[in-house]
Amino acid sequence: MKEISNLIAYRPDVKVVDATLRDGGLVNDFYFTDEFAKALYLANLRAGVDYMEFGYKASKEMFDEDKFGKWKFSRDEDIRKIVGENATDLKIAVMADVGRCEKSDIIDRADSPIDLIRVATYVNAIPGAVDLIEDAARKGYEVSCNIMAISHSLEGELRAALDILGRTPVDVLYIVDSYGAMYPEQIARFADMYLEFAAKYGKKVGIHAHNNQQLAFANTIEAVGDGVDWLDATYASMGRGAGNCAMELLLGFLRNPKYNVYPAIQFVDKYMNQLREEGVVWGYDLQYLMTGLLNQHPRAAIQFTKEKRSDYTEFYKEMVSQD
Repeated sequence: MKEISNLIAYRPDVKVVDATLRDGGLVNDFYFTDEFAKALYLANLRAGVDYMEFGYKASKEMFDEDKFGKWKFSRDEDIRKIVGENATDLKIAVMADVGRCEKSDIIDRADSPIDLIRVATYVNAIPGAVDLIEDAARKGYEVSCNIMAISHSLEGELRAALDILGRTPVDVLYIVDSYGAMYPEQIARFADMYLEFAAKYGKKVGIHAHNNQQLAFANTIEAVGDGVDWLDATYASMGRGAGNCAMELLLGFLRNPKYNVYPAIQFVDKYMNQLREEGVVWGYDLQYLMTGLLNQHPRAAIQFTKEKRSDYTEFYKEMVSQD
């Protein structure tokens, strides 16, 4: 049984990370207007959010710039158009996906509006992650590492990966429930493992949860109670497939006087509801529940949604036959 103080007490080390432009961008190919991005930045400032993730540093050799909005590439000059010199407490982040980005696109921190590089990797790509982490740290950035799809990882492999990453300059090690397949009890066990290596090497631990089984918020607050400090969320849960932990839920839960849920509610009311009215689709639905239950990548459910299918029973039979 957790100490209730772990859930309701003021935690000065907690950091809230807004991933709306990045994870949400996977829903609409990153076609957010500058008005939306600026309003999101201002909402984060008013709400007391600690980090705002703008998007990916994607390779222009691998991805056609004509097929994506600007936050697929997150150029420094585009970020500056939104944040200026960002003389605030809100820090700026971008994601570098191992094998899908170029180190040359990440310039020295002294010349960039970006504070944090979030390296995303799979267990089998840890050497590439180490290379990106060390490069970003040399350039002066804070660095985190998201180990994706850990619900498919063997414990021995994951422990080896955490030990390797612990010996790098990475600042934060992220628990990532990529498929929305995990339950709070499993999160607790992963948190114990990650915190073991974090304590050994002087790191912090974060969580990035998906909402396939409507557990993204529950899993996030489970992690908080276990001692995890860095918490990802998106406004109105916008994110790939079933989406993420809702920012408005998380800010309403945290007993930290620096956070204010009202600006989050205002932003959802004016901007996120408008996206839905314009036809952008994300969030919990039966097809995402199925891939979560089966611990599968949501790509099939995403395709089901794009095709506007409604034969959920048939889709379930298709998913079971692949499992």
